[in-house]
Amino acid sequence: MEIVVGIPRANREEAAALYWEAFGEKLGFVLGPKDQALQFVRSVLRPDHGICAIDENGKLLGIAGFKTTQGALVGGEFRDLRRVYGWISATVRFTLLVALERDIENERFLMDGLFVAREARGLGVGTALLDAVAQEAKRRGYGQVRLDVVDTNPRAKALYRHVGFKEIRTAKIGVLRHFFGFSAATTMVRDV
Repeated sequence: MEIVVGIPRANREEAAALYWEAFGEKLGFVLGPKDQALQFVRSVLRPDHGICAIDENGKLLGIAGFKTTQGALVGGEFRDLRRVYGWISATVRFTLLVALERDIENERFLMDGLFVAREARGLGVGTALLDAVAQEAKRRGYGQVRLDVVDTNPRAKALYRHVGFKEIRTAKIGVLRHFFGFSAATTMVRDV
């Protein structure tokens, strides 16, 4: 397995599909149906905001995204939503996404999603990507990495704990739980 900062052009379509496989359940109500969601993800994917694991044949095994003041792995603006969903639908989707939006801080490097191909789970890909995120944070001058993990993903939370992340707070999302399929998110940090 090779860890690469950025997502190679040859893997971008695969990256969008893998992203949707990982987050489609959480984002399905807001970004679905799948064909439109994939169109949207492909159009806003920022390859410079991801670290990926690739096997010896060039197949994408997983990605760790991060967020900076310049953007996120999968971000986008209202106009990007409008192009895919139209004015009215984009307005509703944008409103819900903004309500869920996480802040960017200067104190910690913000990880923005970790997803591993189903066939590569349990093989150390997630751990390798988390270590690479910590290295990238250190390279950029940060002392900690921060992430949020939803209450419906105990496997991810266990992995984060295993590699040294500590829980600092849990926040309920209130009525948004009806749109996103989870009730709370735990913020975790790891020293680098």
